[in-house]
Amino acid sequence: MPKRPRLLLIEDEEPIRVGLTDLFVFHGYEVQGAADGPTGLQLALSGTFDIILLDVMLPGLDGFTICDRIRAVDRVQPIILLTALGADEDIIRGLKLGADDYVAKPFSVAELVLRVQAVLRRAPGGAARAATLRLGDLTLDTVNLLGRRGSLEVPFTRREVEILYYLAAHADRPVPRDELLTKVWGYSRGCGIETRTVDIHIAKLRRKIEPDPAAPRVLVTVRGVGYRLLVGDGAVPQ
Repeated sequence: MPKRPRLLLIEDEEPIRVGLTDLFVFHGYEVQGAADGPTGLQLALSGTFDIILLDVMLPGLDGFTICDRIRAVDRVQPIILLTALGADEDIIRGLKLGADDYVAKPFSVAELVLRVQAVLRRAPGGAARAATLRLGDLTLDTVNLLGRRGSLEVPFTRREVEILYYLAAHADRPVPRDELLTKVWGYSRGCGIETRTVDIHIAKLRRKIEPDPAAPRVLVTVRGVGYRLLVGDGAVPQ
């Protein structure tokens, strides 16, 4: 019998926590729940989970802080934020802290299941293969998720490396946003999910790899088509 994926659900609203637990158990997951931030963080750091569903507004410790503390010790753990905060700055903050995706409340349970399945299809990160990418004056070790610019170290998340790896592997052409959602995030083509995740990740990556993010020269936009990564000679992964 295949091993059931383990899901940690950190959600303080009991009806939502119980309902989502039942939903994911029905879909074949092993679910462990936490009703407050400190308990959720302790479970996240002491257990092994295939994915974490993390509410932002929690008693004791908010989801942003929990995400940040998880990422301080584990840059690979898949995390999806559940948030009633729909403002762009809140979404950007969560993705900056390393969340793989976000789902705004109220949400469709069918969409949430699709999002979880999509993240799991990409984990562990296929980008973590033996390859080095040269991105302008930055050299990225895709195995250890670490970039270097001279003596400066620049940490990357698993998702960021997956995006760069995919763009580098297709550096001969612009890659459309929908293709990134399909190939990197694992969404089914034409599934109808609306998300700003790609745009926010691209902006975040430019702040890491571009000398001047406002005038990108490595990760460029091809207007009306998509994004293109300009890599150094010999740096394209095979």
